Amino acid sequence: SPSPTPSTASDPPSTLFIAMKPFATLFLLTGLASAQVYTPPAPVAPQAAPDTTVQRPKDDTKAKSPLGEEIPMLDPSAETITIGGVAIPLGDNRILKARFEKYLSQPPEETGAANEYRATIKEILDTISPLRSGGPNLVQSFRLLPRAGTYPGDANICGSLAEAIYVAMLAKKDVNGLKLLNDSIEQEKQKIMKEGDWAARHEAANRSLNPSQPNGRPPGGGGGGGQPAAQPTSSGSNPGAGTQSLQYANTLRRIAEIEALKKANIARTEVQTVQTKAQYQVNMIQWFVQRRYEHVLMAARFYNQIWKDGDSTLRIDKNSDVAKLFSQSVGVNPTVSSLDSLSNEAIREVDKYIDAFDLMLSRNELHSASQRLMEAYAIGEYLGPVATLSLEKKQRVAAYVRDLHELYGTLQARDYTKAKELAARLKKNAMDFPSSKVDSAIAGYSLASDLAIEEAKAHLYAKNNDKAAEKIKAATEIWPTNPKLDEFRELIRGAGPMVVARNDFDRLIVEKNFREIFKRQYELAPAIQGDAGREDAFKQVIGNLTKIEAALGKASEFSKMGQDYAAYEQLAELRTSFPDDPKLGRELELLAPKVADFTKALDRARQFEERTPKQTGSALSWYLKARNIFPQSKFAEDGVKRVVSDILPKNATASSAEVSE
Repeated sequence: SPSPTPSTASDPPSTLFIAMKPFATLFLLTGLASAQVYTPPAPVAPQAAPDTTVQRPKDDTKAKSPLGEEIPMLDPSAETITIGGVAIPLGDNRILKARFEKYLSQPPEETGAANEYRATIKEILDTISPLRSGGPNLVQSFRLLPRAGTYPGDANICGSLAEAIYVAMLAKKDVNGLKLLNDSIEQEKQKIMKEGDWAARHEAANRSLNPSQPNGRPPGGGGGGGQPAAQPTSSGSNPGAGTQSLQYANTLRRIAEIEALKKANIARTEVQTVQTKAQYQVNMIQWFVQRRYEHVLMAARFYNQIWKDGDSTLRIDKNSDVAKLFSQSVGVNPTVSSLDSLSNEAIREVDKYIDAFDLMLSRNELHSASQRLMEAYAIGEYLGPVATLSLEKKQRVAAYVRDLHELYGTLQARDYTKAKELAARLKKNAMDFPSSKVDSAIAGYSLASDLAIEEAKAHLYAKNNDKAAEKIKAATEIWPTNPKLDEFRELIRGAGPMVVARNDFDRLIVEKNFREIFKRQYELAPAIQGDAGREDAFKQVIGNLTKIEAALGKASEFSKMGQDYAAYEQLAELRTSFPDDPKLGRELELLAPKVADFTKALDRARQFEERTPKQTGSALSWYLKARNIFPQSKFAEDGVKRVVSDILPKNATASSAEVSE
């Protein structure tokens, strides 16, 4: 039967997600021998074309996506805020944002205890203030600290301040005791000096009045039982009298000891004062870093009342972060007064931020209002204006911030459909929402994804699956939730049967299952239309199997007429050309018992003919026997001619051929 003609209809698009190797390579891997139902074409080495490609240096720098930080609440790299020229660290912004979101969900601190606490703090500051009428009252303000420390929001910092003041006062009392001790020592030293001077003067006067009694002894009163008295000597040459006496030397030693003890007490006083100040200042610095500015103000005012020596230098390591905070910002060493000033400035800044927040919120400028509130919270989350902000205002900011963060998440996830909805809602709720970058990002990436999908469709219709897969992958990476991807998916799903048929054809070629291709030829032909390599393979397979089927049909007719020898010879001739066809081999096996004598004669004849040296006589005898069995045998006739041509000369062979004809 004639081979089917492939359909002229356009080949529907195939799937993009089934990787297909080039058809020529696929056939090269099958390893088919020559003279088969299908013989793949010999590979042709491609001619190397001159390389005219301009090589560009590879850019390893990843393009920064504008998806994550289009509208940052705060600059993620900024972890400080400047107050009064000093950059104050705010810590990890992620933690700060988490705490800010928690703050937005908390009710305001307007309970009776909270109001009493803030009133107590104000009373302490007023009582210890140098501007108070009658001067600051250290004792009265000190007694208020335990009351303020009982409020949970204080975290007992007022209690810690009271303990620091108590320790400082004890140290100061100890220092005063050392000063009193030094005064008493000084009095003792003066007394000893006066007594020593008096004794030295009187001994010198006695020697001048009684030169014969240098030591004040009566005449003849010397030891030795009436021995003559020693000769008088002057005070300068007598080591036992006046300034040369042992008593005077002991007086000088005692004075030196008293002076050394006095200096040691003075040094101890200075060291103890420095240590006490340093311990006190550590608390002040810690509270300043914690943004407890009201406690810093109280500590600074107590400091000035405890130590009135005018020394307010902070005794901290010059390489510490706190020291660098001041030296690198304003170029001066930090002092207690500078902490006091910065704390006042921070409190004033918070008040200004809250005022700006209220104004912007009244204008429905939620974006700027949320920024001002976050800045106020970052500076002074424990201050009254921040802590007492109404819940209704905070909830408006919380809803805006939540949508804003969700917008960031959708942009990072490349969900531009949801991003459009969120951007529209944010623009509706906040008049000052900066939507330019967001809208540009959404429009740009949406367009890029749509164009990539259209290019994928074009490559798909052109049967360029690799490029189509590359484009659809790019479109998916740009916008994974693009609705047009569903359209493309439906397009692929509609082309599913054709894709399956094409893949089946490739698989059957690899498996050498050519009979299945012949059986499904009308199904496979439309699927491979337009593919030159597949069409050539298909035509070769169908043509050869059509030839085999025609031979099988003739053999069947011969068998029906009782001509099994003719049927066998019809099929055996094709077997040499198509040894891999299973149906042809099976039919020959069925005929073999019926033509055993004929096939035996042919086999014996071939064996004698192929021996070395050839046994032409025996071969001719067996070929003639085979021809006697089946006179119309083409195999036997050809064998006889070959053997005769080997026996007779060429001219004789031609004559015998003419005679036989």
